Amino acid sequence: MPDFPTGSVWLVGAGPGHIGLISVMGLFALKQADVIVYDALVNRDFLKFSRPDAEAIYAGKRGGKPSAKQQNIIDTIIKYAQQGKRVLRLKGGDPFVFGRGGEEVEALAQANIKFLAVPGITAGIGGLAFAHIPATTRETNQSITFLTGHDSKGIIPSAIDWDALAKGAQTIVMYMSLKNIRAICERLIAAGRNADESVAFVRNATLVDQQVWQTTLGKAADFVTEHAISPPAIVIMGANVDLRQRVLEHALPIFKQTSSNDQTQ
Repeated sequence: MPDFPTGSVWLVGAGPGHIGLISVMGLFALKQADVIVYDALVNRDFLKFSRPDAEAIYAGKRGGKPSAKQQNIIDTIIKYAQQGKRVLRLKGGDPFVFGRGGEEVEALAQANIKFLAVPGITAGIGGLAFAHIPATTRETNQSITFLTGHDSKGIIPSAIDWDALAKGAQTIVMYMSLKNIRAICERLIAAGRNADESVAFVRNATLVDQQVWQTTLGKAADFVTEHAISPPAIVIMGANVDLRQRVLEHALPIFKQTSSNDQTQ
């Protein structure tokens, strides 16, 4: 394993939630760290692998709820590293996929602090797998597009070319998009995307209370309201979603209680 020297920071992706999906390097970091600064979407069970004397600091950010400010999180990481601590910044999913990891490593570099970024399984991959939706198949899609459903102001991202996306993206995986799902669906349909295209929602991906719903693009916004689908959830649209129904009956259970939270309409 690489060195985890004192006064340095490891940014580790903990994966989408299931405790078995963290990397071996991530587990090594948990066992070495003096201080662990962890996010809202990090499974608390990971902390069981930390040293008994390690300090665990919650730094979660959730939309619409009291949350730590990003600058405060960065200041905390830098403070402990400057005190000579081994600091583990434990982030849900992958730190560099809609996780603001880039901002954190840039701040560390400016503070002259050494760091290592360890990738994790992002929910847009792991969540699909646990929902039995392949990210790609040769028959349905030779590309996949990942996007976030809101910008820094909380509105639908204006920097995305929605017309091009509607026509050119075979499969779209959206993070943090429930708030703006109606506007997103309307934009895509207005730009020519098929309203009958299959759409899946995966909530609490890879956890024991994971829920999966399937509908169509034209019905998706009303479906979210009718079923009270709430974050954290990822949204998948594309022909590859349909494979799920063809294989679901033969999928082994991930947990002792499964499948009752699957709904299609």
